[in-house]
Amino acid sequence: MNKSFSSWGDLIWDKLHRWATAGIKMLPNMAVAIIVAIAFFLLARLIKILVYKFVSKLSDNPALSGLFANIFSIIVTLIGLFVALEVLKLDKAVSSLLAGAGIIGLALGFAFQDLTANFISGIFITFRRPFEVGHQIETNGFCGNVEDIQLRSTLLRTIDGLHVIIPNKDIFQKPIINHSLTPERRTEITFNVPAVHESALEIQRLAAEALRGVDHLAENKPPEVYFTNIDGANIKVTVACWIVNEDIRTFEDTKTQLIMKITAVLKNNKLI
Repeated sequence: MNKSFSSWGDLIWDKLHRWATAGIKMLPNMAVAIIVAIAFFLLARLIKILVYKFVSKLSDNPALSGLFANIFSIIVTLIGLFVALEVLKLDKAVSSLLAGAGIIGLALGFAFQDLTANFISGIFITFRRPFEVGHQIETNGFCGNVEDIQLRSTLLRTIDGLHVIIPNKDIFQKPIINHSLTPERRTEITFNVPAVHESALEIQRLAAEALRGVDHLAENKPPEVYFTNIDGANIKVTVACWIVNEDIRTFEDTKTQLIMKITAVLKNNKLI
């Protein structure tokens, strides 16, 4: 019994001795690995600051600058970790980490593919700038003013006062109407008048009279009046105007004024 305990004790002592010897031999490598890890950690912080400043010059979106800065910082930190493990001659650990990172990245990519698509779309929107904060846009069935552009979604305040959060993927993949970048907008008003020769000749003068005093009409593009069709005993007339597109409500109000003015003039001349 004593011999058995003695043999077990010798085995444990021999194992601990070998571990201690290997640890002492690895002390220089451990010191180098720690220095490498610290150096790469400081380098990662420096690169994070530099990337943040660089991206901030290209885009005024702090979230985008922070995203790129963090990505580059993590990449440099991981490189430092792998170099430190190589110094310690832990090749198998490096291979295991790379394999695990690949599997985890693939799993996360499938699990959060919509989230990834929104992030990528947000980056494209930030760099391409199809619209900016304060612009009035129309997309995905909503029309309103842009209040905030984030990496995942865009915040929109509709004309009715609703606060709408639209995923950037939906905005990037569908048409966008930017009313703030559309200085003038064309509208057409169609109506019928009796198919009488005098009415046809007089209609241009009456239309010009109807448009007097209407605000927000483009000065450099005069209204156009033309006949589009004959509908039985009537002639179909179209009045085309260019409206200063300051706001979608302004456009709608101006078009309402045009319809009321034209209707009043036609009634006064007994054409309707």
